[in-house]
Amino acid sequence: MARADRQDRSNREQKEDPELIEKLVGINRVAKVVKGGRRFGFAALVVVGDGRGRVGHGAGKAREVPEAIRKATEQAKRSMVRVPLREGRTLHHDIKGDYGAGHVILRSAPSGTGVIAGGPMRAIFESLGVQDVVAKSTGSSNPHNMIKATFAALNKIGSPRLVAAKRGKKVAEVFGRNSNDANSPSQEK
Repeated sequence: MARADRQDRSNREQKEDPELIEKLVGINRVAKVVKGGRRFGFAALVVVGDGRGRVGHGAGKAREVPEAIRKATEQAKRSMVRVPLREGRTLHHDIKGDYGAGHVILRSAPSGTGVIAGGPMRAIFESLGVQDVVAKSTGSSNPHNMIKATFAALNKIGSPRLVAAKRGKKVAEVFGRNSNDANSPSQEK
């Protein structure tokens, strides 16, 4: 039974591959000192998304660049998360994220603003399908920490429907638009 589930999952992943947006964030050359000198390898950092609210990140190391990118891409596909988007173009609310020394601030933006974000954060938003967002990295400029801090922030984002479900209320009550409320200003007069 488990083997059949695994095969179904791998078949689904292969069908989804053509739709995914892959962004290579960075490649580093790393050296290992051995008896005969240095042995060089490569570390790749990749962001993968479907452009409709799912995104993941991965890191891979290998002796050759294509192999490192392939490993990072596979890890990114396995670590994909769903992020709720408002109108399919921006975030629902402003949020801060931290990971190690990396600190990021993500703000929703009105239509037409575009993606105002630097480096690795831009790759995440483009893969995610966000069209309007303002982001600022206030901590480390290390791409690994920036990406992980951004994902920490994105994982904290909640849609109004999700918040209402957690509180056991209706979406209108979460926004404070309840017309039956006795304390509303329109009924005080």
